[in-house]
Amino acid sequence: MFRLKSLDHVVLRVADVERCLEFYETVLGCTVEQARADIGLYQLRAGDSIIDLADVAGPVGSEGGPAPGATGHNMDHFCIRVEPFDEDQLRRHFANHGIEVGPVLNNWGGDGRGPSLYIEDPEGNGIEVKGPPIHPYDPEVGYVP
Repeated sequence: MFRLKSLDHVVLRVADVERCLEFYETVLGCTVEQARADIGLYQLRAGDSIIDLADVAGPVGSEGGPAPGATGHNMDHFCIRVEPFDEDQLRRHFANHGIEVGPVLNNWGGDGRGPSLYIEDPEGNGIEVKGPPIHPYDPEVGYVP
């Protein structure tokens, strides 16, 4: 009937839009593609995908109820694929922005198993930063060790 191609976008409900916009633009290098302040929706380009920031005080974000808190998030994490994956350079970049970084893990992703690390945005949303696969995924045969 249809074939899934990729993740198109993710929507984060946020309480501090300005702080989150600064994080996603400055730290992750996203660019604002559309800003709809009238409905509280800010759409940022992240490679081939979009990250939407929905202001919980605006018309779109308020539909989801109260703002996420320290113990109640909208999701566990989302993953952003990056190249190159230079651990030292990534750690320096995030440290320069005061962001704590976890250990590098060898995780499974859309294009296979490869290195990744985890950070959080200003509102505690988890972000996996993933590099190219060490063990690629082949859709004809599955996991290739």
